[in-house]
Amino acid sequence: MKALLVKELRSYLSSIIGYVVIFIFLIVSGTILWILPGANNIIENGVASLQPFFRIAPFILMILIPAFTMRCFAEEYKTGTVELLSTKPISLTKIILAKYFAACLIGIFTILPSLIFYISVYFMGEITGNIDHPSTIGGYLALILLCMTFIAIGILASSLAKNQFIALLIGIIFNFILYIGFSALAGFFSFPIDYFLLKLSMVEHFISFQRGVIDSRDLIYFISVIIITITLTNVVVLNKK
Repeated sequence: MKALLVKELRSYLSSIIGYVVIFIFLIVSGTILWILPGANNIIENGVASLQPFFRIAPFILMILIPAFTMRCFAEEYKTGTVELLSTKPISLTKIILAKYFAACLIGIFTILPSLIFYISVYFMGEITGNIDHPSTIGGYLALILLCMTFIAIGILASSLAKNQFIALLIGIIFNFILYIGFSALAGFFSFPIDYFLLKLSMVEHFISFQRGVIDSRDLIYFISVIIITITLTNVVVLNKK
């Protein structure tokens, strides 16, 4: 599995798409945070906080992540190499996990350069270091978990479609529904349905991390979605082989 993971990682790094994703994430988020006027502009707000970044980053990632996971299985279907998966001396689950963890590493590499925003806010305050460190650390942890969840969903979307563009659209739609769709739908219902829908929404668990307190229920939520999604991917690919 290690060799397959390295192979998948090399395929991302040898193509331009991995670098493009990192570049776009930094440029778009940086432009919104530092240049464009509005509620998310850190300088205009005059508050030493990265909360604006954590508000906009999930929406950028829910589009970018499916853009580099769309080829995981859609390309295999297109070239017909998916049939060769059954001939490899490794289980399908391990193949999917290798693709998943390779994509997760790229996702983490995408987020890490944004630490420049943290460093900037750290030194820009009237008092150096006057930033809420627990909520910032919690926000980054939540962003990494969210990214890993989006990747699992993106790989599932790729397994469902033979066309990469269709896989991209499916991934974006699934991400949107799970991140904020259930939360928006909850507004049309009363208790207990609204409570149940809110607990299904990623945004509720994502915001919880930003309070600087790590709740095991939030961790369980993200891990459960990842496991369920990878399991579904396994089922889909098995049925298409």
